[in-house]
Order: sequence, then structure tokens, then C-alpha cells
Amino acid sequence: MIYEDKAKYSDILKNSIQYLENHGFEHIKADIDGYETPKSYTKSGSNISITPDVVAIKEGRKYYFDISLKSEKPNLLKSKWIFLNALSAMKSSRFRLITTRGHYAFTQEMLNSINLNNENLIKL
Repeated sequence: MIYEDKAKYSDILKNSIQYLENHGFEHIKADIDGYETPKSYTKSGSNISITPDVVAIKEGRKYYFDISLKSEKPNLLKSKWIFLNALSAMKSSRFRLITTRGHYAFTQEMLNSINLNNENLIKL
């Protein structure tokens, strides 16, 4: 999600965290009250900052998760996903998207437009 969408969809973020806990993820950091905030990455020379929605560990490997929901700013969301995918590849981590009913088609269209495959997609 991008910052403008966070307040509107906090219940989906909470459900996503519950899903991850139920599937063996530990040391969960999330951009929501009650959890430690994941590390933000700032583009040098600008005020653009990217924070993954959730970061967790499973079997010793770090996973970056982003919640995919319809957005008024799809280009900003695409940039965030491309960055997180590249970051996870550099650090031998994994990048996954989490989406929910009503947002599947939007998510698939976005993934196709930036040439990411949908094996990284978790459907709640």
C-alpha cells in the first residue's frame, strides 16, 4: 500500500499479519500500531521514502510483504514493488504481495505491467 491508503485498509493489514503468524512467520515488523515499524528506504536527493507493509522471518529467510489494493496512484505502487523486488533479490530475501477479494484483477494487471510473475501473490 502507499501511505495514503493505510488508514482506510488497516483491517486488511491486520488480517494479513494474522495469516502470516498462522503460517509460521516470526519476528514480524509491520507499519501499524502494536508492531515495530520496518526499515524505510529513502531515495538519495529526494524526500521519497519506501517502507514495506510487513517484514517477517521464516526458516531463517527474510520476507518483504506489500499489501496490493486498488490505488489512486498506481505508478507509485509499481515503483514500490519494483524496488522491493530488487531489494529482496540483492539480499537473498523474498518479496511477496498479499491481496484480497475485489483486488485480484487490479493486482494481476499491475504485475503484468511491470513483468513480475504472480507466484509471489498471496490471496486472502
